[in-house]
This record gives sequence, structure tokens and C-alpha cells, in this order.
Amino acid sequence: MSKIGIIGAGTWGLAIANLLAYNEHEVTVYARSLIQVESLDKKRKHEKLPGMKLSKSIIFTNSLKLAVFDKDIIVIAVPSVAFREVTNDVLKYVSGTEYFVTVTKGMEDKTLFTMSEIIEDELKKAKIKNNKIIALSGPTHAEEVSVNMPSMAVSASKNIKAAKFIQDAFMNENFRVYTNSDIKGVEICAAFKNIIGLASGMLSGLGFGDNIKAAVITRGLAEMVRAGKALGCKKDTFYGLAGLGDMVVTATSTHSRNYCCGVLIGKGVNVNKAIKDIGMVVEGINFLPKAMKIKSKFKLDLPITAALYEIIFNGKRVKDMLSLLMRRSKKSE
Repeated sequence: MSKIGIIGAGTWGLAIANLLAYNEHEVTVYARSLIQVESLDKKRKHEKLPGMKLSKSIIFTNSLKLAVFDKDIIVIAVPSVAFREVTNDVLKYVSGTEYFVTVTKGMEDKTLFTMSEIIEDELKKAKIKNNKIIALSGPTHAEEVSVNMPSMAVSASKNIKAAKFIQDAFMNENFRVYTNSDIKGVEICAAFKNIIGLASGMLSGLGFGDNIKAAVITRGLAEMVRAGKALGCKKDTFYGLAGLGDMVVTATSTHSRNYCCGVLIGKGVNVNKAIKDIGMVVEGINFLPKAMKIKSKFKLDLPITAALYEIIFNGKRVKDMLSLLMRRSKKSE
């Protein structure tokens, strides 16, 4: 049994908390809002996860120190835009021996760092020596994990012993975990697949069928592989659970906020209103500018990514951009 602090009480943070409590770990969840802490403590429910009953053993707190101090594992489950700030605050209370797990999907705007690279950077700044940094990713919607539906994920780390430790901590009869040493590849998959989820949702919003969505998933995977190889990642990673697996579920499931946001945009809803209607962070939209920087830096052919950027940030119509994609010059696959 491990003592685990989970930083962030969103749907995924809470689903993980329940999973780890089921595995008989000692779990503490941090939320900034005292009102949220009191509600979770009393009701043991979250409005966006109506089928989940939170374990009575989970401790909720708005004290970051209580959530972090003297823990074996720290899971950071906050949006990418807040990740560095939160990590910096977390490190004020660590001993340096902890396992740091990121379950956040995205990249930092200025540096193009993945979340694990942000942890590495902040540890270096704090002069803390620690190589136990892990990314947990895969086709794992909180709505299903929270009610113990069978799911699979990848525990990725440069330190394979650390990856195996987290594999053991999370794995049970309903949650199977594989290990992978290509942590950057796993994180690039986690960020890029959200773009394809948006695109697939837009096609559904336009009323199109399965053929074009399957095509966009397939060609989107090709774009993700190009970007990953340019960034030094292993090609095989993109055909595994963190890549193809997560892309399929993100681009087809109504549990996917990226897909659902795309549906609204495809139906003609203004981008800002669509984000507001989703009510949670839409990481695909946050990631698009970073993807375009990667495209420019490495001179990559990423037509779906570029089309999505035009729709989201330059107000182009979905149908017009689809038409441009369909009329591109002839190529071999």
C-alpha cells in the first residue's frame, strides 16, 4: 500500500482517486476550492460522474501541504495551462523521493515542453534530484474508469523501474497497465490525438457518416507519427494504446470533450460558446497553437492540423476547410 496525493479534483483526478482507493492505497485529493472539498467530502459524488460513488477512505483537502507531504506517489491532474504553476507549488512540500505521475495531456506554449519535461525542469530549478517521473495515458475516459469498466493504459518513464512501480500501483482486474520507456512519445500522442477528436466531432456536427471519420482518424494518425518522429519519439508508440487507442476513443466517444466540442462547432456554434457549453477544458484547442509551432519548426505536412487551426482561430467554416482537404493534390498513401 502506498500513500498517494492527487492534485486536482476534476473528473479524471477523481476517477483515479477511486481506482487507487479500490486498490487499497491511502489516497488524499487536493482541490483549491474549500466549497468543492466540503461537497466531495459530504456527498462522495461529482455532478459530471453521476454513476460514481467515491470511496469513504478518500481524504479531501484544500491544503496542498497535506496532500503532498509524506506521500509516496504524487499524481498531478490539472489542466496543462496551470501545470507549471501547480508543480512549482507542489515541490515546496516534497522530500525528493516521491514518484511524480502526470495524467495531464498537452504541451507548454513557450517551451513546447511536455508535462513530464515541466516536472523535470521544475525539479532542476528546485535542485531536487529525482528520476521517478511517469506519464500515465491511454484510452481512459473518466466516465468509464470511475465505474470500474474494463480499461487499459500505459505507464511511461525513462526509468523503467519507476514505470513498473506505477504499473503495480494502478493495475487491477478492471484496469490493465502496460509499461513504455518512450515517455515523450506517449505524451505527444496524448496531446495530438485531441486535435483529431475535434475534427471528428466537427464532421459529426455536419451530419457526415463513419467513412470520413475513419479516414480522418487514419490520416490524423499519420500526422501524429510525423510530428512524433520529428520530436525524436519511437514510431511504435503511436500505434499502441497511448496513440491509436486513445485517438480512436477521443474521436468517436460522446465522453470525449474534444469530440463533443467539435460536434457543436460543426453545427455552427461559436467556438467560445462551444467551449463554455462543454464546461471543462478542451485540451485540443489549447494544443493547436503548439502543434502549429511544431509544424513550422520541422517543416511538416500536417494538413488536418492546419485546417483545424484555421477553423478555431481564424473563423473559417468547417465545410470549406473539409472541401480544401478533399481537393488537395493527388498523393500515394
